[in-house]
Amino acid sequence: MSTAVQHAPLGFGLMRLPQAGEQIDIEQTSRMVDAFLEAGFTYFDTAYVYNGSEDAARRALVERHPRDRYTLATKLNARVARDAQDARSQLEQSLARTGAGYFDYYLLHALQDSNVRQYDAWGLWDFVREQKAAGRIRRYGFSFHGTPALLDRLLTEHPDVDFVQLQINYADWDNPEVTSGANYEIARRHGKPVVIMEPVKGGALAAPPPQVRELFEAARPGASCASWALRFAASLDGVLAVLSGMSDTAQMQDNLATFAHFAPMDQGDRAVIAQAQQILARSAAIPCTGCGYCVEGCPRQIFIPKVFAAANKQLAQDDPAGAKEAYARAIDGRGRASDCIGCGQCEAACPQHLPVIEWLRKCADILE
Repeated sequence: MSTAVQHAPLGFGLMRLPQAGEQIDIEQTSRMVDAFLEAGFTYFDTAYVYNGSEDAARRALVERHPRDRYTLATKLNARVARDAQDARSQLEQSLARTGAGYFDYYLLHALQDSNVRQYDAWGLWDFVREQKAAGRIRRYGFSFHGTPALLDRLLTEHPDVDFVQLQINYADWDNPEVTSGANYEIARRHGKPVVIMEPVKGGALAAPPPQVRELFEAARPGASCASWALRFAASLDGVLAVLSGMSDTAQMQDNLATFAHFAPMDQGDRAVIAQAQQILARSAAIPCTGCGYCVEGCPRQIFIPKVFAAANKQLAQDDPAGAKEAYARAIDGRGRASDCIGCGQCEAACPQHLPVIEWLRKCADILE
């Protein structure tokens, strides 16, 4: 007889899975899935637009574990669809790719001020409600990268939303572009459980500037920088899951250790976080999470997140040699930062609302 799945606060984000060459490393991913489940965690998160991720979920999770041992979330992305029917067909394709039978959580993906009209015009809110009524979706929600005013409007217009997924981390809590803190407060005011994405800001908070690392080490010797970021997120009220996009077994083990005997942040920890926020506010680093949404459709084939990561080695870590080496890898077979023609498709796709064109020009000055 099956037992009900008990949700734990750590979620396994399947966006940045380990690679074997150009492909996802299914063997290592399977070991990570096994360790995650053995530790008592259940929440897995993928998306239609995560290249190879839904297939990896089938091979590493669905085909290897009973369906009642885990919960699976995926997402419908209108930005990549040709029309309403094409958008709706993503659910069928996601079910076929994963073999999961149904999704415990289904999200309208990456809603923000620039694209929300598409979801409205194509009737996608009604579509997910219909699919929930049909049992193919157990709960529906949306992931969000927009303004607090838009979030408040959406939750007012769609009070039956079961949950909302927000970008929340200590670096972005008061960021005027990301508005993590304000969006969290609105979700809670509407009584919605929150799934947290980017708690480690695409890995940036796992390797913050040296001043932040020294601050954390002095406060809790031996604790990883990633653990500070995860504990900040998981200490908030009303959190359904904190997603961590784990890219190798070592990251998985560190995350599991953080949650194995979870200790919410106390007043002293929050004071340390406040100091870290002040340091990061003065950082010259490009605040890119490496999501890659800007890459598809770039007419000059610039691998923008890798270019930014290379520049950050110099801007945030004062490592010009490492920056040049990383940049050489980033442009191998791809466009250079100086190849940007300023078309703007990257800025329209960026959930961080970064001035990507301006940053690419700065990267060209720094790295070329």
